[in-house]
Amino acid sequence: MIYQFRSKAGPDVIMLADLTQRIFDILGRTLEPRGILTEEQLPALITALETAILQDLEERSKAKNEADEATEKPKLADRLGQRAYPFLELMKQAKAKNEPVMWGV
Repeated sequence: MIYQFRSKAGPDVIMLADLTQRIFDILGRTLEPRGILTEEQLPALITALETAILQDLEERSKAKNEADEATEKPKLADRLGQRAYPFLELMKQAKAKNEPVMWGV
């Protein structure tokens, strides 16, 4: 399934269900077919996602140091920061312009 997130503050962001579910788990929200992230909720949600991205980077750094000689390295596409960046930016733009982020509408 594909989710399309919209806000008057920025361009639409389209994400596959696996990434969307991962992000919503981080945000502590249930992923519904339709929904809204209000401007009041955005600051806490942005902080939660940024914290998770930093933790992911730290974990990857530790894993890389521990397994430098391992032949299998993590795929760049699996990095949370890279995959979640468009959604994080949309939330930041929406917060700056006091607009909600909606999907499924």
